[in-house]
Amino acid sequence: MATTSSLCSLPAQSPTLPSISLSSLPSLKTHLPQQPHFTISPFSTKLAPNFINNDTLTHPPPSEAAAVLAVEAAREHVLVEAGWLSKDWSCKNLEKMEQSCGGAGNVAWKKRRRKRRKEVGETAEENWVALSNGPLRPGHLSSKEEAELCLCLKEAAQIEKIKTRIMETQEHEPTNKQLAIAMGTKLGYIDRVLWRARESRDRLIRCYSKLVISIAAPYQGKGISLQDLTQEGNIGLLKGAERFEPNRGHKLSTYAYWWIRQTIIQALDKKSRLVRLPGHMGQMVAKIAEANNHLGIKLSRVPTHKEVAKYLKVPVSTVRLVTERNKRPISINQPVNDRGCLTLQEIMPGPDNLTPENMVIRKLMKQELKKLLNTLSKREAHILTLYFGLNGQIPQSFEEIGKSLNLSRETIRQTNIATLAKLKKSNILDYLKDYLV
Repeated sequence: MATTSSLCSLPAQSPTLPSISLSSLPSLKTHLPQQPHFTISPFSTKLAPNFINNDTLTHPPPSEAAAVLAVEAAREHVLVEAGWLSKDWSCKNLEKMEQSCGGAGNVAWKKRRRKRRKEVGETAEENWVALSNGPLRPGHLSSKEEAELCLCLKEAAQIEKIKTRIMETQEHEPTNKQLAIAMGTKLGYIDRVLWRARESRDRLIRCYSKLVISIAAPYQGKGISLQDLTQEGNIGLLKGAERFEPNRGHKLSTYAYWWIRQTIIQALDKKSRLVRLPGHMGQMVAKIAEANNHLGIKLSRVPTHKEVAKYLKVPVSTVRLVTERNKRPISINQPVNDRGCLTLQEIMPGPDNLTPENMVIRKLMKQELKKLLNTLSKREAHILTLYFGLNGQIPQSFEEIGKSLNLSRETIRQTNIATLAKLKKSNILDYLKDYLV
């Protein structure tokens, strides 16, 4: 039969193994479900999946153990090719048999297992490279590609959660090697997941750039440039991709639309104003703007605060407060006209004391004060100037003036009292009274 020939000639699996008889093997318990479309001969029934009796394989000779291993491997191969077993079941069953037999066969099986794992890893890596290097047409990702890219982001998000937890406990950022130890995995796995996450983010942003720009375009002119709005939309796109579930049957663009829009609106509330408004007031600003548009079309004029408050069913003071706080600050260096000759700083009035009239009055008052001090002695004028700060400096106390003049505090006090009494009798004092408000 074809099955017998396949068992006796297996050069790829046991090239140096002599041919043996199936009847000489230890008793094996068969367990194979019947299939309606496959006819099994009495001989092929012995090739069904079986479980090895531990009693019969307690201490087998090395040659017999190797023979049993080869035959079981041949049986697994035939049943896998016939469609009776999956490759995963075959590998697990072989692993159990090899651990029971041990010896040289175990070493050979481990080599084959490492080879299979390497081939599977290389195939998966080739598939990922083909996926990441595929055509980049905006918005033309297949469902399989969307699921693969979102899965990579979810794996990276799990690593970031563990990383954050370690930072909270150890108060420092862990390395990839420490993450691998904490997760009980290899360093290569961490590096591979993080690399795939970076590639996935880049591919998603490039493929859905038109979608993000179309959502961000209506929000131009509200304090943030289109480029910054696009960046905020990309952040929302990646947030939506991390939470996307492909098995629900939706497209990623449909699910991520609301995440992109929400992120852009939040950015406008937080970053569009120099003075940030609270969250509830930002929502009220949007409601008042909508009410102004509706009432403006209905009334054909700008609505009043009372009309807006009645439309929104809120107090008039709330509408007035939000409207005043919503005014955007402007730069004093902003040109007044298109030519740019004058700025707001040049035409804005300054403080009252800097007006030409006040400057002339201050100059005349200083002249009269100087005439008044000239009527005193040099020592009296100096003490009075230091005590009242007439020279524009900070006024000093009697003790400070005494230290600077090497006089006692009491002497300075008495001199000051005598000087003020002398000035009260001066006629120039009447001119200074005119400058008092």
